[in-house]
Order: sequence, then structure tokens, then C-alpha cells
Amino acid sequence: MTTNRRSFIKAAGSLTVMFSLEYTGLLASALTMNNLELPEVLRRNPSLSAWLQVLTNGSVRVFTGKVELGQGLCGAIAQVTAEELDLKADKVEVVIADTRRTPNEGFTGGSFSTENSVLSIRYAAAAARRELLDLAAAVLMAPAEELQMADGKVSFKSGGRSLSFFELLEGKKLKSEIRLPLQLKPKEQYRISGKSVHREDFKQMVVGAEMYIQDLRFPGMVHARTISPPSYDARLISLDEAGLNKVAPVLTVIKDGSFIAVICEDEYQTVKAQQHLSAQAKWSVSQKTTSAKSMPELLKSLTVITSKVKTASIVFPEEAKTIKAAYYKPYVMHGAIAPSCAVARYKDGLLEIWTHSQGAYPLRDTISSLVKIPTPQIHVTCIRGSGCYGHNGSDDAAAEAALIAVAFPGRHIRLQWSREQEHSWEPYGTAMYMELEAILAMDGRIAHFRNSVWSDAHYIRGNPGYLNLEGLRANPVVQKANPAGSGGYRNADLYYAVSNQTVTANFFNGPLRTSNLRSLGSYANLFAVESFMDELAAQAGIDPFDFRIMHLEDKRAIEVLERLKRTVITLPKEKNAAIGIAFSRYKNSAAYIAVAAQVKVHPSTFKITPVKLWAVVDVGEVISLDSVINQIEGGMIQATSWTLFEEVRFEQKTVNSRNWASYPIIRFNDIPEVEVEVISRPNEKLQGVGEIAMCVTPGAIANAINRACGKRIRNLPVGEQLKL
Repeated sequence: MTTNRRSFIKAAGSLTVMFSLEYTGLLASALTMNNLELPEVLRRNPSLSAWLQVLTNGSVRVFTGKVELGQGLCGAIAQVTAEELDLKADKVEVVIADTRRTPNEGFTGGSFSTENSVLSIRYAAAAARRELLDLAAAVLMAPAEELQMADGKVSFKSGGRSLSFFELLEGKKLKSEIRLPLQLKPKEQYRISGKSVHREDFKQMVVGAEMYIQDLRFPGMVHARTISPPSYDARLISLDEAGLNKVAPVLTVIKDGSFIAVICEDEYQTVKAQQHLSAQAKWSVSQKTTSAKSMPELLKSLTVITSKVKTASIVFPEEAKTIKAAYYKPYVMHGAIAPSCAVARYKDGLLEIWTHSQGAYPLRDTISSLVKIPTPQIHVTCIRGSGCYGHNGSDDAAAEAALIAVAFPGRHIRLQWSREQEHSWEPYGTAMYMELEAILAMDGRIAHFRNSVWSDAHYIRGNPGYLNLEGLRANPVVQKANPAGSGGYRNADLYYAVSNQTVTANFFNGPLRTSNLRSLGSYANLFAVESFMDELAAQAGIDPFDFRIMHLEDKRAIEVLERLKRTVITLPKEKNAAIGIAFSRYKNSAAYIAVAAQVKVHPSTFKITPVKLWAVVDVGEVISLDSVINQIEGGMIQATSWTLFEEVRFEQKTVNSRNWASYPIIRFNDIPEVEVEVISRPNEKLQGVGEIAMCVTPGAIANAINRACGKRIRNLPVGEQLKL
């Protein structure tokens, strides 16, 4: 056993408090746990029955207002519930966001699902444990301290009579409230939490089971498609419907201003009708103007709001010799593999919607305003989509399906976007431009740093007019200027110990529709920051690892870098290949990650091959080890695709990247090997992991390219730049 005095006292003290509260009840009214505070969503929804239900078969049903996006949320919830109630994980059923059944937890995103929702469920399960033990103590006429839980039953520790959870409740709901003081199971007794458990959903994915919104079918369901304008500002002049029924038997065509939808019994018939009407529609098109400006120049010319994010205590000495660099990230799309889809039915005054939106309740509010139906008469059920991590076309498809269902009541309406619609009408991740400048002291340390960031909005949900169809209707809702937000400058300031920092955020309203995409502004900002850190290290003549470590005071940050260094420092050098590194603490307040990327630059073709990626991560307490590793691996691969290949191409307000040929993404033969090391800190705060790998991967790749061939990449995607 190896430990230190501080760690021993910390762990022992925590154990003492836990034992006192749960197992003896002593001092429960006098003591409070300073490190325990109920999440805000539990304070709004304190009723235990809103979160947990005991089923007749001995299982427990859990209700979460969050959505499973592939991040392993349902598995993590099952694990913490099973842990607190001494169940097997497969005895926990998880119901995701549904306005009829689950609490309102807003949107899923920002790596908050584990940090907030899983923690809320843990507390709810602990409250259920308390209620069940109290009920058993009354029935068995014994102190709760003499009872134990196992496999959905409560029994004497010494053996003998046992009662199932269902018997204790006599078929009724859990009735207590989730309140403090509340004792969680001591982590030293964990059996499931922190381990990797079997995920049944993986099997369903592999065998092609019907589990996604695109698979959803109802008896008597009909199919709808919409006809999209050629560009953002095009409006319908005329629509020739003559000959339509010769193409396909159409149930109805719905027109509301420039919003057009067609409904048929069969999906293929609907596609043919859509294609016919698209060819017959005439649209107004705005006068196109040419511009010789580069994208960074264009973005800078669009600035509408400028604010100081961080101001240095000492004014930046303008006369000093500085190191400067500018970086650019283009518009990128979510690129969901299956286009957006929704099902809706309006019958007897009730509007039902099935969607892969990231928020059931917020979407219900938006649709209520759109169709003028009160929210109690709208039910929204979230179903898994094909994956996107952010705000793609799901809300638009749900709103369109709702509008169509109200116009064609009585039957389920399935609305499916085409690939072209998904590519050209989803909200993109905004283009960004960053100008960095620094002064190095004589010892190589950063004495002054400043960063100017240009960004459009990273979040438009709820902004009036944010849905495509709102601007197309006969009485259009004009979208307000995009809201400025902290996502634009997330991670733009250094986590490194540099006291004199100035960060300026410049927000513009750009030519394309944008909203949140995985990691928001952190991807671009950390691409710039971590590329710049390598440039500064080279200028100072210091090893990139050492340069970063010398600017860090946080021991957890230093450890992820030191572990990564030990992993890659002894690897043999390969011809035309090199390794680059990058580091981040996500949002400068959440999980830690250090990444190394090995790339090979082919000298004759200048093709870049990503060979291998390594990551060392510290996410505090780990609930499911496999899920953490899966998220890091997936994030690094997606970020590699963004870095090397992805860019939305457009002219004025017309998107040209309308398929996978014009918007290439990484393919299987380009995917690098990935190795992830997870530092487990069970006594530290839970931290989300879904977005942290996106941010550091581009800097590591760019730094590797520079070391391999001497070419500094400052504009993304890398593409053909090495040939120039």
C-alpha cells in the first residue's frame, strides 16, 4: 500500500462521514456534508417517483430528461442506479426524454450528461434506498442497520426472511422526496460503478435492429417530404402541380407561403412526388455579388459585437518584439449518417411528435408557438438518431412534421429529409478566425499573451426564427441577429500560468446558418492555442512537452502530459513521420486531456496519413471505463476528419456541399489506430467526456505535420495545403 498523509486523511475522513450518516443515523440532523449539493434539476423535481419506478419483475425503471446520443448515458445511469440499490445493471431500464414521462432536464449537450444527469440519478437511487430500507424496517420490525439489499430484495444481514422492492411498496409508487441529508454508498464498496459493463445497444447496432427514429413505423402511417428552396433567401414564385398525379398518387400537397410538403401512402411515391415538384417550382433568387475577400477577411468585415473576455493586468507592450500567428477553421457540418427524420400525429386536439432532438421540453415549447397549440396538448418523445453531437436538422424535421400533421390530421406522418436537404439545410458549426500574439521572457516563459477571436453563434435554439420553416411561411418570423455567447471564446484564454492575458471576442452574423456542434468554439480555439504553443516552444528552443509543463501549476494537468510523454518519448523515429502533441483542460474548468498524433507525410504526393493517436485523460470519477474510452476514441477520429477533410463550400447564400462527394469525411482506410489511457480518480468530481477529445486533436495533428515536413498548418482543413 502506497499513499501519503493528505490522501489518507482525505479518504478516511470521507469514509467516516458516510458511515455515520447511512449506517448508524447518528448526528444526521446535526451534520451536513459540505461537498454534497443536490443538482438544480432535483431541486425543481424533488419527487422520487418522477425519477424511479419499481416494476413487478424486480427491475427498476429510471426516467431521465436527457437523450442517449451514443455517449453511453443509459449505461452510466443503469450502473449508478444498480450500485446504489445493489442490483445487477441489466435490472435497470432507462427511459430517455419524454414530456409525458420524464423530468424536464432541458437539452443534452456540453458534456453535462454525466456531470449533471447521472449524478442526479445517483442521488435519486440513494433516496430510494433510504425509503425502501425504512419500509422494510417497519415491516420486519428491525433497525435498518440490521438489513441489507441484494438483487431487488431487502433481508436481514443474518439471513432469514426477505421482501422484494415491489412487495415493500405494495405496488405503489415511491413517495418520498429527494432531500438532504442524503448518503451515497461509500465508493470503497462499489461493485459496478467504475467498471465496464455489457451494453445491449451495441449488439442492436451491429445486427441492424430497429432502434433509431428512422426505423419507427406505425399502422396506417403515411409519408411526407418537403421541397426546399435552392438557397437561404430564395422564395417561391410559382408551383406547377399539373401532372403530379401521373408521377405518384398524392394524398395532398401542403403550401404555406414558400413552405411546400407532399404526402403519399408510400415513401417511394413521396420521393417521386418531391422530385417532380422540385423541378416544377420557380424561386426568386437574390442577385449574386462576387467578392475578392478571403474567408478570414470576410469574417472580420462582418463583426457586429466586440467584447473583452479577459484583460491583462499589465498592458501589452506594443513596441516589444512579438511572435504572431493567425489560424482559420471553416464551416463544418454535423454530417449525420442518416438524414433527419420525425413522426407526428394530430388527433382529437393532441399533437404527438417522435424526434431525435436533444431536448423534448424545449422543442415542445418551440412547436407550441409555431402551431399555436398549448404545450399540455403536445407530447414529444425522443428516440435515438443516427448520431450527430449537436444541433443538426432534427428540430427542423420535427417542426415540419408537426406543421404537416396539423394540416393533415388523424394519421401518423413520417417526414424524412433527403441527403441533399440534410447537407444543405442543417445548422453548421461556424467558421472561426483567431489572431494570437505573445512575448517571450528571457527564460523562455510567456510574459504576455493576447488572442482575438472572430466567431458566429454556437447556439441558436430558442432564438426567434431559428427554424428554417419559420422564414418560409406566409407570415414569416424574421430571425433575430445571432446571439453572442461564451461558446465562441471557449478555451481561447490559456489554462497555462500566464498572468498577462488579453482575450477579445468578435461576434459576427455570417452567411450560413450556424448552431452548436460538438465542443463549440473549443475546437478552433485550441487548434490555434496548441499550435501556437508549439511555435512558441520552437522559438524558445524548448521541448514541446517541457514548454507546456513549465507553464502549468495544476498537478492533474501536469500528470496527463507526463504520462503521455512517457508513452511516446521512446517510440522509434520513422522516415517522413513525426509525432505532435497538444493539451487542454476543457472549458478551463472540466476534464483534462493530453493527445499525441503520429502522422506520415508522403514526399511524392504530400498525402497525409494519420498513423496513430494517443490520449491520456483525467475525467475525475469514472462511471463506465468503456464508455469513457469509446467517447475519446470517437472524438479523436471525428476531429481527425474535421482537421484533414471537412469544409462546407458555398457561394453567397447557396451551399454547394450537398453530398458526400462534395463534403468528404474520413473513410475507414484513413482511420488511425487509437490508444487511450484513463486516470481514475474516484474521489474527484464527475466530469463529462463527450467533447474533450475534439479540441486537442487538431493541434496535435498540425504539430505532427510541422515536425514531419516543416510545413506549418494554420488553416483548416489540411487538404491540399502541403502541395502549395
